[in-house]
Amino acid sequence: MKFNNPLRLADAAAILECEYIGDPEMPILGLNEIHLVEEGDITFVDHPKYYDRALKSKATFILINQKVDCPEGKGLIISDDPFTDFNRLIRHHRRFVPSTSAISETAVIGEGTVIQPGVFIGHHVSIGKNCLIHANAVIYDHTEIGDNVIIHGNTVIGSDAFYHQRRTDKVIKFESCGRVIIENDVEIGACCTIDKGVTGDTVIGSYSRFDNNIHIGHDVRIGKRCLFAASVVVGGISVIEDDVICWGQVAINKTLTIGKGAVILATSAVGRDVEAGKVYFGVPAIEAKKKWRELSYISKLPEMFEMLSKFQKSK
Repeated sequence: MKFNNPLRLADAAAILECEYIGDPEMPILGLNEIHLVEEGDITFVDHPKYYDRALKSKATFILINQKVDCPEGKGLIISDDPFTDFNRLIRHHRRFVPSTSAISETAVIGEGTVIQPGVFIGHHVSIGKNCLIHANAVIYDHTEIGDNVIIHGNTVIGSDAFYHQRRTDKVIKFESCGRVIIENDVEIGACCTIDKGVTGDTVIGSYSRFDNNIHIGHDVRIGKRCLFAASVVVGGISVIEDDVICWGQVAINKTLTIGKGAVILATSAVGRDVEAGKVYFGVPAIEAKKKWRELSYISKLPEMFEMLSKFQKSK
């Protein structure tokens, strides 16, 4: 997430009531998780195992729970609880604002777009031209929707990421401040849920089509012309490249890459990256031809055991 107004290092430290190391005038331009950081961003680290990665990342500022040597050109904020303080910075820059109407006055809706009764559209939502939003769909704040998009009834766009840190006595939610971006000519079925990014964006590429009851986790990037049949589930931060087909009840684990043009057959569970242009099936999913051979061998096991039993009795 980029800040509307940059925040000085000294001011950020003052908000968090923490000590800092670095030039107090250095501007913090945004905040991001470690895998998304850019120059000017602040990220956080709370375990020595990951200190080196954070300090050597593109992040210009690091919330850290121990004093360390500050790399040249960077700034550190020393925090007893970087995770909690990172959440405080998120809330400072993107406070929750309750809605007072079904369609926010800050929403921008393009020419020719039809909004059916019962739709909720949050603050700072952008919807393009010639879209159709069916009854009782919910579109959370900061969502961006392109032209010629159809969203069917009871679908929820932009709900919070399922991202939590478990501690000994409680569970702490990672505040979501990312967005959902839906490109042109996408159709999303009924009762789908698409989570926004934690600090980045969840993206649905143009001409992709979703059946009903699809769930897309936070920070997922789905390419162009993808087809998802009913009840597909995609875990957070996964990348689905262009022209992928997932048939009914496919489950894709988090942080995976599904290669361009891959086909995942129904009821498969994907636990590893998938190569482009191949067909996969099974739990866990492997190339379909190999899985069919395995199933053929398994079907012959009773016959093989019966033959072995007869052989043993004949001895």
